[in-house]
Amino acid sequence: MSVLPILTAAIAPGAALLCYFYLKDRYQPEPVSLVLRMFFFGVLLVFPIMVLQRALVLGLGLGEGSFLFSFLASSLPEEFFKWFLVYFVIYKHTSFDEPYDGIVYSVAVSLGFATLENVFYAFLHGTDFSFLLWRAFLPVSGHAMFGVIMGYHFGKAKFSGTGSSKHLLYALLLPFFWHGTFDYILAVTKTYWVWFMAPLMVFLWVRSLLKVNRANAKSPLRMVTREEQIKI
Repeated sequence: MSVLPILTAAIAPGAALLCYFYLKDRYQPEPVSLVLRMFFFGVLLVFPIMVLQRALVLGLGLGEGSFLFSFLASSLPEEFFKWFLVYFVIYKHTSFDEPYDGIVYSVAVSLGFATLENVFYAFLHGTDFSFLLWRAFLPVSGHAMFGVIMGYHFGKAKFSGTGSSKHLLYALLLPFFWHGTFDYILAVTKTYWVWFMAPLMVFLWVRSLLKVNRANAKSPLRMVTREEQIKI
């Protein structure tokens, strides 16, 4: 398989998911340039995280596939740096003006990271279409779900009025937990992983779509519909 088809197959899942969640913003879509900037920042996160993960593996002697590797070397650095980036770059930005915006920007960062990671894996297994399909449905989709969870709690922290510190903590801890669980299941169920991953992915997708609807429903920009105006 030539370079262009491999690159397209690697980028397409992340791009499709980003478009999907961007278009879920019902009331005031975010500036495309800002969303793409966050996506690009997510791409750049891959390099320092790779270095840190390698240092953790060598320094702590973590074996790949172990519980500690899944949570400390894989999940924690990735989710912390995503959280750090969203908090310090976009959380106080004027464009972050409704709860759903947290989801858009967190998903953009997560999918930027997942897309470059997917490109690396694609070039290592470029002739294996089933591998590329597996990457699209599991790791890339998983990163999107972790981004939804993170972004939902960023939105709650900024707009709920109370408990902002609690939700900022949830924005880090919940993606960390689900990401670590995701990685550990893949590590320990090499031959029968589908029996565990399928229910987990269904759960994460249902949970994420519910959060998308809740975030949109709490938008201060929500307009009264024509039917509601007639009733009034």
